[in-house]
Amino acid sequence: MKRTKITYCEDLVEEVKQDFIKRQNERKSFEAKWRLNNNFIIGNQYASINSLSEVEEYDKQYFWQEREVFNHIAPIIESRLSKLSTVKPKMNVLPSSSEEADLKVARLSKDILSSVYEKLNLKSVISLATQWSEITGTSFYKIVWNGNAGRAVYVDSNKKINEGEVEVVAVPPYEIYPESSGCATLDECFSLIHAKAYNVRDIRNIWGVTVEGQDVDTFNLSQISNIGGLGYRGNSSKVTNTIKHNHAIVIEKYISPTEDFPNGRLIVVCQDKLLFNGELPYINSAGNKRGFPFIRQVSIENPGCFWGTSVIDRIIPIQRAYNAVKNRKHEYLNRLSMGVMTVEDGSVDTENLEEEGLSPGKVLIYRQGSNPPKMMQTQEIPSEFQKEEEQLLSEFSEISGVSNIMTTTSWNHNLSGTAIELMVEQDTARLSATIENIKNAVEQVAKQILKLYKQFAITPRLLKISNTNGDCDVAYWSKSDLSGEDIEFASENDTGGSLSSRQEQIIQLLSLGLLSNNEGKISDSVRVKILEMFGLGEWEGSTDESVLQKNYADNENLKLSENEEYEVEVLEIHNHEMHISRHIAFMLDKQFENAKKRNPKIKEIFLSHIREHKKLLKINNENIINN
Repeated sequence: MKRTKITYCEDLVEEVKQDFIKRQNERKSFEAKWRLNNNFIIGNQYASINSLSEVEEYDKQYFWQEREVFNHIAPIIESRLSKLSTVKPKMNVLPSSSEEADLKVARLSKDILSSVYEKLNLKSVISLATQWSEITGTSFYKIVWNGNAGRAVYVDSNKKINEGEVEVVAVPPYEIYPESSGCATLDECFSLIHAKAYNVRDIRNIWGVTVEGQDVDTFNLSQISNIGGLGYRGNSSKVTNTIKHNHAIVIEKYISPTEDFPNGRLIVVCQDKLLFNGELPYINSAGNKRGFPFIRQVSIENPGCFWGTSVIDRIIPIQRAYNAVKNRKHEYLNRLSMGVMTVEDGSVDTENLEEEGLSPGKVLIYRQGSNPPKMMQTQEIPSEFQKEEEQLLSEFSEISGVSNIMTTTSWNHNLSGTAIELMVEQDTARLSATIENIKNAVEQVAKQILKLYKQFAITPRLLKISNTNGDCDVAYWSKSDLSGEDIEFASENDTGGSLSSRQEQIIQLLSLGLLSNNEGKISDSVRVKILEMFGLGEWEGSTDESVLQKNYADNENLKLSENEEYEVEVLEIHNHEMHISRHIAFMLDKQFENAKKRNPKIKEIFLSHIREHKKLLKINNENIINN
């Protein structure tokens, strides 16, 4: 008997839900480590993972035990994040060849990415993803297309159509469920689940489906109303839990392309309802194929494992030992300061003595004929305490890769400048692997952004570009102007030290004459950048004339290509040689052939404009000869 559509949907929903629960159970041990790391960084350091892979707090053995926390993990992570924040992975695009067409595509791609970087505030997104990767070892970027964002291209009384825009969000590892934790990369995963707690209001607005709201633990994505369900067992309140009310878990299952489904599959489920069932939406993989809209970023690679490693995993044992040493040391000091008294049985009122102690001026009455109470002699604090404390502090630095030079403001003034510089370089070298992982992730994000624009930017889009003069140029482009396969990416980073060290490097370059031109002078553009580096940029507002001439000529190319000949005027102040060169380069570009198909008159418009430049150039040369 043929199954009905309703039965098929019910089976599909149940299949996805069971797969989700299976992946939850398989990932439980990693999730417990992430939650333990969260507890340690916020100061809940008397927690451990039990045999059920749950985080729970353990009590002290005796009522008098010291249980203070001396948190060294938080400043270590803060120092690493501070150093990693100097990595500014703005997405720089390199052309695949020196041809004008490739140069133009690279320039346009770079301008688009720069615009997206500022528009979406990707600096904050990268910072949030880096925080997650430092705490848990792994984080993700999700790159999607929002058809309701961007400029409106059609509006009437009943309908509004926007041009759409890319969105990039940081995703914590708690929401990602791979096919197997043994997959080393995303590419090795045949399927991937992204489970996230949404407010029921948002679910209704996005998918048009009404579901029942519940309390959800966002760390392990379990429904609190189901007691003991999906791994939740009501941990201590001192162990971090994040509960969201009136939410529901939306499960998105991404499946790679197969013979039966050449474009892959995306199945979206919430509770007992099927929200979406179709092909993968984005052509974002190599070879113009559809893939997962996620990029993985790790702090430290864990070979053969999907999940990266955090430095917190390595320093938790040291933190536990340090807390124990400090607390035992304080207990010893308490014994030295308060003392331990011995009394003969029945000689004194022990209850009163326990409550009040030996206060100054106290009259102590003891039984006649018995021995008076006396204080036990205690030895001084053993030197092993101090040695162990110093050793643990040293291990914090060795294992975390963060030295005292990054976590303290006290300096040894006997150190030379060269020694300090070497120490700073050593700290940077320890973070080089993490820095490289961030740069690689941002590079992959940039590639997916351009591929989404190439897929969805159908109508001409307006791009505002800030030039070197501080003005804003305007250009129109569409997906036909992009090439997602023939571009190389390079992210820019700044880990060369502090502002003062870079200023010192500039002074050395100036003394060597490396910033001067062939005539031994410093150009206006270089002078502006130097003053900006020293915080004195407002002293100089001029810009190199050659840069302005080039930008002006490029703007003329855009206007002429739009058949706006009447707005483009050849003036005496123009650098005619540069203008002619820029116009000819534009005409030799293969994109010019596409422009000629749209407007056959464009060739004559450009040639006429170039003749005007040549005419004025000839007049200028003759005047120079005559003078």
